[in-house]
Amino acid sequence: MKSARVIVTRPERDARRWVRDLQELGITAEALPLLEIAPLPPSEQLSRVWTEMNTYAALMFVSGNAVECFFESNMPLAQHLRAKLAIYLIAGDVRFLAPGPGTVKALRHAGVPIDRIDAPAADAIQFDSEALWAVVGRQDWQGRRVLIVRGQGAANADPAAPGRDWLARQFAAAGASVDFLAVYQRQAPAFSALQLKRIQAAASDGSVWLFSSSEAVAHLPPSDWSRARAVATHPRIAEAVRAAGWGVVAESRPALRDIVASIESM
Repeated sequence: MKSARVIVTRPERDARRWVRDLQELGITAEALPLLEIAPLPPSEQLSRVWTEMNTYAALMFVSGNAVECFFESNMPLAQHLRAKLAIYLIAGDVRFLAPGPGTVKALRHAGVPIDRIDAPAADAIQFDSEALWAVVGRQDWQGRRVLIVRGQGAANADPAAPGRDWLARQFAAAGASVDFLAVYQRQAPAFSALQLKRIQAAASDGSVWLFSSSEAVAHLPPSDWSRARAVATHPRIAEAVRAAGWGVVAESRPALRDIVASIESM
């Protein structure tokens, strides 16, 4: 039986990668980004972070996008930062924290050795702030500084935002001082007439929407989603999709094989 077409709603670069990976596993997929990621220009805060790098015990990156924008938002600066990173990796003991394998992969690509990265195991039930804290929460954070590198967007619209706030509270309760650094902007895309037509069709043609952000759900135009089907990669995202009126919503670990299994079960 031919599987349903999957609508990948991640930001464009991530969506293309997921479409390719799904197609390689025999799943018909197309990209329909519901979020745009725009790097923020280098800031005084970013420069100060690098100046004070050796005072941080850990840098926590909320996503692969956070890693890429932290290092690559400005190429001349990025080269300078990479050079400084090599120095800090040799002379310092800063740890790099990641909520999941996608962020780990981005850190490795940026030049961070795997033995300096703390993250949930690849077979963890979920990849989020709670899973990360289960890994690092037993470390001594008293009197230490932690930087959370993230994006900025609509308040409380990102499903990971409550998790980040929760994680910051855990660090603070453990005695750490927590700073935040925004390196990219999340924003709604401007849909073409063709995309709007595709969105309306996919509301009832049996397509399976793949959601990795509840903010993305909020960017969809109003429609009747009662006949629509979706796979959500986090319980908080699933709640947002159901609240938007989706008729069928399945939850899945954000790993590719688990998502494919969820799609095929529908």
